[in-house]
Amino acid sequence: MAGGFGTRLSHVLGNVPKPMAPVDGKPFLAYLIDRLADAGVEHVVLATGYRHEVIESCFGACRRALKISYSCESTPLLTGGAIRKACRMLADGDFFVLNGDTLFDIDWQQFAAFHTAQRAPLSVALRRVDDTSRYGAVDCSDGRITAFREKADCCGKGLINGGVYAVQKSWLLGLPLPSAFSFEKQLLQPMAPEGLFRGMVFDRYFIDIGVPQDYFRAQREFAALFPPDCFLFLDRDGVLNRRIAGGYVQDWSQWSWLPGVLSSMPRLADRYGRIFVVSNQQGVGKGLMTMQMLDAVHRQMRKEIEQAGGRLDAVYVCTALQGEGSPDRKPGIGMALRAAADFPEVDFRRSVMVGDSLSDMQFGWRAGMRCVFLASEGEVPVEVRDYTDLSFGSLAGWLA
Repeated sequence: MAGGFGTRLSHVLGNVPKPMAPVDGKPFLAYLIDRLADAGVEHVVLATGYRHEVIESCFGACRRALKISYSCESTPLLTGGAIRKACRMLADGDFFVLNGDTLFDIDWQQFAAFHTAQRAPLSVALRRVDDTSRYGAVDCSDGRITAFREKADCCGKGLINGGVYAVQKSWLLGLPLPSAFSFEKQLLQPMAPEGLFRGMVFDRYFIDIGVPQDYFRAQREFAALFPPDCFLFLDRDGVLNRRIAGGYVQDWSQWSWLPGVLSSMPRLADRYGRIFVVSNQQGVGKGLMTMQMLDAVHRQMRKEIEQAGGRLDAVYVCTALQGEGSPDRKPGIGMALRAAADFPEVDFRRSVMVGDSLSDMQFGWRAGMRCVFLASEGEVPVEVRDYTDLSFGSLAGWLA
C-alpha cells in the first residue's frame, strides 16, 4: 500500500510520497521491498496514487530480481478499494498486504504457515504495545480475532494491528463491497465479530513512520538495524575507463578515465570498507597482450586512484576465453569467491556490484549482491532488468 499522502509528515517531507520518505539515505519503501526479497518473495504489486511517478521511477520493474508491478489509482479508492484493485494483478490464491509506511519485521514463512493451517479468509500479524491509544486495539483469543477497536476506545497495554495481512484472494473479490471502501472500517471492524479472522502475535521490531516523532526515530534506529552495504565490486571497462569497441587496453597509453571517476573514488573509499575490481580480460587468453602488460596497466590505474585520494583493495581478473567454462569468468562468481577468500570479512549480502553489462549484473545477482547498472546509452536493456536493482548513467551519476 504505497498511495499515502503523508499529511502528518508534510511539513517534514514536502511533497514526497510518504513511502518514499528517506531514512538513513534510502527510501523507506526500499527497506520493505528488500526484506521481502530476503524472504524469497518473487512478485510485489505497489498500490500507488499520490505522486506515483516518483515511486515508479525509483524502483522500475524489478529490484534484486523481485518483479515489481504497479496498480495506480486514477481516483481515490481508499484502502479496501486499492487492495482489491491491486490483488487482481496477482496469481490466484492467497497474498500478503503491507502498509508502505510501516515496517513489521515478522517471520514471513511462519506467518504464511499459520494462515494456511487456519484456513482463514484473512489473518493479521499482531504486535504487543504498551499504549494502544496510538493505534487502536485488537481483541484476540486463542488466535481468533473478535474485534478491532478504535483509538478513542483504547488505553494501556494490548495487541494492535501490525498492518500486515494474509488474504484469500477469491474471498476478498467475492465480497459485496463498493469499488471504494475502507479496509479497516468497512471490512475488518464489522466482520470481526463473526470470528472469521485469525491473528498471530510477533514480538519483533515494529515502526510506523506516520508521525514525525516515529519518522525521526527511524532515522536513529535504521542505521543500526540495517547496516549499510560495506563492500563494493566494480567492473573495469565501461565503469572506470572508456571501453575500446572490439579491442582491449593493452598499455597505459590506451587508457582513458571516464568523466567523474577519479573524483568519485575518495567518496567510495569513505563509504565502503573494501573495494574490488573484477574484470574479464580475455585479451590475454587471445594472445593480444601478456599478463605482465595487464599488471602494468593495473599498477598505473591503482596509482592514479590513490593519488586522487581513493583506494582499491584488490584487482581480480579472468583471462580465460569465453566458452572455456571458467568459473572465474563473469557471470560466474569465481572472482567474488576469491575476494571472499582473501578478505574473510566480505559478506555478499552487504555488497554492491557496479557494471555495464548483462554478465556483470548476473555475477552480482548470483552472488547475492545488490546490482547497479550503468546505462551509458540512457536505457537499461530488457535482458538486464531482471538482475538490476538500480540504474544510472555513470559512476559519478550514481553518487550524485
